[in-house]
Amino acid sequence: MNCQLNVFFFLCLLLSPLISSSQNSSQDSTDVVLGLVIVAENRLQIPVAESSRTINIISKEQIASSPANSIAEVLQYQAGIDIRQRGPHGVQADISLRGGTFDQTLILINGVKMADPQTGHHNLNIPVDLENIERIEILKGPAARVYGQNAFAGAINIVTKTSDETFASIGVRGGQHELGGVQATLSLPVKNYRQNFSYSSNFSDGYRPNTDYKISNYFYQSSWNDDVQSVDIMASHTDRAFGANRFYGDTIAFFANQYEEVKTSMLSMGYKRAFGNFVIKPRISWRRNNDDYVLVRQDPEFYHNIHTSNVLSFELHTELNSQLGATGFGLELIQMDLESNNLGNRERKTATLFLEHRFKFMNDNLDISPGLSASYYSDFGNVLFPGLDVGYRISPNLKAFANVGYTWRIPTFTDLYYEDAANKGNEALEPESALSYEAGIKYNDAALSAQLSWFLRDGSDLIDWTKDSLNAKWQPQNFASLNMSGIDLSTKIDFTKLYGKNSWIKSLDFGYTYIDAEVPQKDVAFSRYVLENLRHQLVAGIQHKIFAKLSHSFRFRYLDRVSMDDYVVLDSKLIWQEKNWSAFLQFDNILNEKYRESNLVEMPGTWISGGAKYKFSVR
Repeated sequence: MNCQLNVFFFLCLLLSPLISSSQNSSQDSTDVVLGLVIVAENRLQIPVAESSRTINIISKEQIASSPANSIAEVLQYQAGIDIRQRGPHGVQADISLRGGTFDQTLILINGVKMADPQTGHHNLNIPVDLENIERIEILKGPAARVYGQNAFAGAINIVTKTSDETFASIGVRGGQHELGGVQATLSLPVKNYRQNFSYSSNFSDGYRPNTDYKISNYFYQSSWNDDVQSVDIMASHTDRAFGANRFYGDTIAFFANQYEEVKTSMLSMGYKRAFGNFVIKPRISWRRNNDDYVLVRQDPEFYHNIHTSNVLSFELHTELNSQLGATGFGLELIQMDLESNNLGNRERKTATLFLEHRFKFMNDNLDISPGLSASYYSDFGNVLFPGLDVGYRISPNLKAFANVGYTWRIPTFTDLYYEDAANKGNEALEPESALSYEAGIKYNDAALSAQLSWFLRDGSDLIDWTKDSLNAKWQPQNFASLNMSGIDLSTKIDFTKLYGKNSWIKSLDFGYTYIDAEVPQKDVAFSRYVLENLRHQLVAGIQHKIFAKLSHSFRFRYLDRVSMDDYVVLDSKLIWQEKNWSAFLQFDNILNEKYRESNLVEMPGTWISGGAKYKFSVR
């Protein structure tokens, strides 16, 4: 379908509620007030509206209203984020932030890193269900001085929730292509101790041959606190089994019969203690990922890879508030191990020190935050990540900001050692590096939040898989430079703050990203990743009431990648909300657009699903 017609169709849908009269509504707005949100795990406790960075927040209310089946699909509606799915509903996806590769965006859960030493393809194997999420924090731009080397293009932190309410809930869903699922949650708080148990299982026979899947998530979280200290424990596991029809190859017939099982587990325990103006936060965490891949599903012995990685981390974060401002200090020690029948047995040790300070001048209207991260890698030596944030408060709601930072990424074990009939790693690879700049302006009040940023990432020694001829093996190489620049715009209007809880239109949001990549000249015939970045991206959405208890949301995406056809996708969700139960009807890809998010896999056409949820409250 012609993209221009699709855009026109969406604009008609978007504008139709705006020209209609308001209807009565009995439901209050519960959207997050950005000025009050403090980015989790930031050593310096700075509200989002006060930060001198581009930070976007996705609230639990936005997630609930979104026509999304997974965290990956929630993120695809955000400007600057490019989700490249091979399988739908979170089966498998790569993430790109502002034109970075799937290895250059760091994913965290409550500040715990999900980076995998084997490959960045596992970064979105997130052992958390949508029902468990309080909010998602998106930090764009250089974040290495805060989070370390994997935050090359930015970082995404998923913040989960516990409740003061004792309740149990159960939800079911079903739809086309034998789609089914169940989700159950149990909350059992006792005084100042809160704990939450959750289980979900989702499955489908697939929308084309060998695209069936089953995804199960197990999640536990508890927190205890008093006036000066707190203890947080989190344990989670995801089990994914799926047919991988042409996920990793498209030229040979048996690539249609690939099959994969991925199991990811994580455990963390954190402690926080305040001593007046000094706060200390130690934490220990463990993450395990097992990837079991077969080339021919009916004949596992033909070609079979098994990779198991373990990552053990210790972190110590502190904050001191004084007359000189706020000072943050951090220490991180990581042990990474990999056992693989293809990559061999590998290990990597890292140690990192973080230091940052926030100065305020001119009646607190000017803030300057220099920072430094110093890291040691057992296989690549020492590196420094300096950075600087500057912001100026023009008015109570308007702020200009700029930041600069150095960032780095060491090669994964797949980059270095992987080998099969079509690919060969390169043990001579050097780490990627970049100097990133950003300047922008942001506006925040009760009803409107908006950000406009210009960014530039000047990269060196960037890694791309290439080959000289059609029959040669793919092999990663370092290339001299790649400059990635562009603009990033996002805005949201909360109409309930303007017109009250009876406003028919609840919210309207819009985002646009433009990326200009200065592709380096290479003496190779074929390149796998360097030309996959977005050029233009337009995302928009509207949430409104139809009746007092019936709400509706549209989500629109237009994407133009450098090396692929552009496309438009329109999704929709209807929600009926009662006091103790709710029901939904969801339409994915209403326009039945034929499109690909990676070069290999055609995504599903129109897919209709629905479900219901009931909550049992205990007083």
